[in-house]
Amino acid sequence: MRTALIAGASFAGLCTAYWLKQLNYEVTVVEISKDLKRGGTPVNIMGDTINIMKQMGLFEKIKEQALPMRGMSFVNSAGDIVGTMPRDENEEYEIERDTLLEMLYDLVRSDVRFGTSVNDMGSAYDLIVGCDGLHSAVRKRYFGPESDYVKYLGVHFSISIVPELLIPEFTTEMYQESGKTIMLNAYNGKTDICFCFRSNEIAYDHRNEAQMRELIKQAFTNVGWRSQELLVRIEQAESFYFDKLCQTHMPSWSKGNVVLVGDAAYCPSPAAGRGGSLAIDGAYALYQALLKNDLNSYENFRPFIDRIQADVLEDGLPMLVRL
Repeated sequence: MRTALIAGASFAGLCTAYWLKQLNYEVTVVEISKDLKRGGTPVNIMGDTINIMKQMGLFEKIKEQALPMRGMSFVNSAGDIVGTMPRDENEEYEIERDTLLEMLYDLVRSDVRFGTSVNDMGSAYDLIVGCDGLHSAVRKRYFGPESDYVKYLGVHFSISIVPELLIPEFTTEMYQESGKTIMLNAYNGKTDICFCFRSNEIAYDHRNEAQMRELIKQAFTNVGWRSQELLVRIEQAESFYFDKLCQTHMPSWSKGNVVLVGDAAYCPSPAAGRGGSLAIDGAYALYQALLKNDLNSYENFRPFIDRIQADVLEDGLPMLVRL
């Protein structure tokens, strides 16, 4: 039996584990955190991802728990709606990230080891798969430093989730000033609070949450709409995530018996609105390549990725944070 070591127990890692098990690999998933990394905004399931979910036996559960979101409204400083963006008419399902994460985890639960790093495991595996995100340790170890592959897109952002509705349920509101955006997304009795701002790349300690909260506070101190109220809410919120918008660009996603899936290989940035689904698609693309015993054919997934990343630069990013 062939063996596979997978770093990261999020969408990319859990889906890769599932598909490798279909190929009779003995799979070990290592996750450096003590538990699943919960939190984050809902995930859009669309296009080819729908068919993948059907093959994994999860589609009916996703349909049952899909959020009835009603599109996005753009508001001015007085809170008046000045524009709308309706939901895409193509088949699409939006589901809470944690709900989908638990579904995927249930498929491979016995193969996951928490509190363990890929560096603890050695390299005596037939296949090593880095599914450990934008700041991938596997990529750094086998391909080189992050700076060689990760491109900063000029925007920093934060996401907090508060257990109350700040706007009508199942709606999204966006407020923009030059270089600054605030977005609220309400569903299932809670609200995502997202702050985005353009700036030169900021040096910060990604383990220092107080410092990261202060960066958001400084950036939005003089911004209009509900900014001051929302700054107070995220200061009190237990949930807080901060990072920079980046894309991962690599000349090859594999080297020998080491391969990367998801954000580690081809992060499109959250401005794409489909990071979670791309990780699912990528795991399936790797499965298709291994099914043919041709790892090089994993690169057939690249034109799709190139298009998504280009769309972010041309449309997604300018819409998210206008100049």
